[in-house]
Amino acid sequence: MINLNRLAMFVAVVDAGSFTAAALALGTTKAVVSFNIKQLEHELGVALLVRSTRRLAMTEAGAGFYADCANLLRQADAAVDTARAGQGDLSGSLRVTASVDYGNRVVAPALAAFARQHPGLRIHYQAGSAHADLISERLDLAIRVGAQEDSRHRAARIGEFQLLLVAAPDLLARHGMPRTAQALAALPWLANRAGRSDRWRLADRKGREHELRVEPVAQADTASALLAFALAGCGVAALPDWLLQEPLARGELRRVLPSYTLPPQPVYAVYPDTRHVSAKVRQFIDFLRERSGG
Repeated sequence: MINLNRLAMFVAVVDAGSFTAAALALGTTKAVVSFNIKQLEHELGVALLVRSTRRLAMTEAGAGFYADCANLLRQADAAVDTARAGQGDLSGSLRVTASVDYGNRVVAPALAAFARQHPGLRIHYQAGSAHADLISERLDLAIRVGAQEDSRHRAARIGEFQLLLVAAPDLLARHGMPRTAQALAALPWLANRAGRSDRWRLADRKGREHELRVEPVAQADTASALLAFALAGCGVAALPDWLLQEPLARGELRRVLPSYTLPPQPVYAVYPDTRHVSAKVRQFIDFLRERSGG
């Protein structure tokens, strides 16, 4: 039977990018790591890594084996967590990813609070605009906004937030405060590059829907970048309510047509569809849902 520790060492080498860095992360020596990788390759009868003086790369067989190993180790960790559930505080690692803005504003503070409650838990957090591959990057959980279409993973809804239409006073002084949806559509607009940029669907107080076709003057892939454009008076932006409290309170931005609303944005916790879901993942999902009012 293949030694599970050798699989973990192989994954650690790939994650760390070198035998030296992997040994440091594992608390062992480079010689021990190198020996175990050589033994693993011997037992499998294939080369997993290509070594040179300057770089380390996976072979084609190694790349496929890495993905399977990462998934196997995740399931093993989850099985251990499940067996230990109720026997003490959470331990091990919790690896979480989220989008830059929502992650830094909402998820990171929640992780910090969760870590204080569970001091035996090691937190690994990464933020990025692109959707990370949970399996290959050995992530336990991704917090994602919007409809989820990836059927490979489970998704638990943890809450929602509202998008607000805002503009700088300078822009409204130049173009006038719009009183109708048609007047709103005629203003310069800002758009999120990741979503549809030329069409918006609003609902008025009577629940009637209005579709706006607009011409964006600028696009960006993060809400904080769109906020910067909006503060500079470049255009109207639809921004999340959790990002607008301070700019609205200081008068740097103003609500535009507040009687019209955009559809609420759902927030999901996405995690690998494995047989065992670890206690740390389940508890953090519940913790984040409670903080988000979901």
